[in-house]
Amino acid sequence: MIADLPEKRYYGIGEVARAFNVNTSLIRFWEKEFDVLQPKKNAKGNRKFTPADIKNLELIYHLVKERGFTLDGAKLHLKENRQKTLDNFELIRKLERVRAELIKIKDQL
Repeated sequence: MIADLPEKRYYGIGEVARAFNVNTSLIRFWEKEFDVLQPKKNAKGNRKFTPADIKNLELIYHLVKERGFTLDGAKLHLKENRQKTLDNFELIRKLERVRAELIKIKDQL
């Protein structure tokens, strides 16, 4: 899952939920469960996510939805092997982008 969001300083929770194709309630739940997610809140209580939060959400989405970790398992995995997990996650994302480009080239032939 590659979140296709425009380059902005802050993203609303609706934008983030649409990018990940999940409900906003799931994003709010993950915010409570995972300490790495710290969106800014304005006076009305609206959540604004930074690009760093989006990267953390992509990692959480990958662990929970794509790899099938439980929430406790994902928390433990992030605490114990954070750097290794990030490296593997970045490698997977790069390979997905390369694959998408190759498929696009194949379709043009």
